[in-house]
Amino acid sequence: MMVTSLFRIGTYALPCFAGLLTIAVVIDYKCKWAFGVFGVTAVLSFFLSGDKEAVVMFIAFFGYYPIFKNIIERIIKNAVVRWIIKLLLFNAAAVASFFVVTLILEIPASEFSIFGVYLPYVFLLAGNVFFVLYDLSINVFVRFYVQRLRNTIFGRYL
Repeated sequence: MMVTSLFRIGTYALPCFAGLLTIAVVIDYKCKWAFGVFGVTAVLSFFLSGDKEAVVMFIAFFGYYPIFKNIIERIIKNAVVRWIIKLLLFNAAAVASFFVVTLILEIPASEFSIFGVYLPYVFLLAGNVFFVLYDLSINVFVRFYVQRLRNTIFGRYL
């Protein structure tokens, strides 16, 4: 999260990557510790990171989602129900973040329309597509971590 100050493109990509790193904690130390890592990372990012928009994105969704994904996939066996719950979680976080930011910044709703198109709906639709890709990338990272990185990092201690 500290690198977000250096790279402007990092505003969106680096909170996603930081969230991916919590997967290692989920796999090796379980969800309780992963929530602790998320909390500490969120607080430190809030105070030390120069890009506050990236911090909001990390706190609002990307930091805790990999942990919840693990919990959802362990508890719910039906894939359709899992996707519905995941999409509801993402959309609730996105809509809540939008309203919190607009209330804090006191931006009128008319500012979000261009040529009669209400842009938050467009961004929410695009966000759902990105969310599905993010969820699928978490699966790829989990396989990569378990098959390659875990043994490299911990070696004989596993």
